[in-house]
Amino acid sequence: MSKRTDTIKNLFTAPPAPALSADNNPPVAPARVSSGAVRSLKDSFSEVERENQELRDKISAGAMIVEIDAALVDPSPVSDRFRDDDTTTYELLKQSISQRGQEVPVLVREHPTSPGRYQSAYGHRRVRIARELGIPVRAILKELSDEALVVAQGLENAPREDLSFIERAIFAVHIEAAGHKRSVVQDALAIDRAEASKLIAVANAIPRDIIDAIGKAPKIGRGRWQTFADMLADAAAVKRTRAATADGAFASGDSDSRFLAAFNAAARRTEPDAAKKPRSRPVVAHDGQRIAQVQRANRGLKLSIDKKVPAEFADFLVKQLPDLFDAFTKSGRAKESDEA
Repeated sequence: MSKRTDTIKNLFTAPPAPALSADNNPPVAPARVSSGAVRSLKDSFSEVERENQELRDKISAGAMIVEIDAALVDPSPVSDRFRDDDTTTYELLKQSISQRGQEVPVLVREHPTSPGRYQSAYGHRRVRIARELGIPVRAILKELSDEALVVAQGLENAPREDLSFIERAIFAVHIEAAGHKRSVVQDALAIDRAEASKLIAVANAIPRDIIDAIGKAPKIGRGRWQTFADMLADAAAVKRTRAATADGAFASGDSDSRFLAAFNAAARRTEPDAAKKPRSRPVVAHDGQRIAQVQRANRGLKLSIDKKVPAEFADFLVKQLPDLFDAFTKSGRAKESDEA
């Protein structure tokens, strides 16, 4: 118990002074103070002590709440968010801060390479809003290593509903690209190793330009992103998807619509060109009987003997092929074919 609290307590609980021996009058009883008043004062001082203890805890942990010029705050070196097509939530947050002030502080550290500047772990939108409003940003200033910065950033942002699957996947890739171990990815996103591997596998399987063209796709979960990644293992699917993203109408839709357009383009298989389609025609005897079916493709010819033709005909035909080829050669048509 603090000295101040002891003083208050003694003020109300000290025993009355003894009566002087020359005073024959009976001692006067001390004025009583209601227990409610005492309890109210003790509660007030207890609350002050609690707040002071919280402040001491923050200071001992290396954290201080300060006001910083928002223009001096740079974002985290590891990005975890995409551009947001929907500005409604941002404008609502800006209106709230404008009217009631910034209620939740951001987390920053001193910039490791730029003296006098800071680097935020989370609260990037609040920093941006403070900069736009021309007011200082309230921030918890704390000593953070690169790893601690990434973990704090992930733990603050990952549980939010507006951080989509693909944003989490790209964040995981960025953490590893910054030189951190897979365990840091797990800590930052509060996931196990298997889930971290799935996130990174999906993000790495989809070309980044396609992901950027689609955006955060908040309504698209892991299942459809995984299927999309599997389809893009085919180079032709990647080509179709890039063609879809380059279409002028693609950018007009929201992020979820863009994903569906890209997904459908990857899933669509184009029909073979007419020149590549196998061409077939029947072979008919002079009496009109169907003998065989010839199917010609770019790389060869397939002859199928009709099932109604005696099986011995096939053997006969094979024996006649050398003579037929000689006759073809002598006819001069082989030379014409080579020259063509």
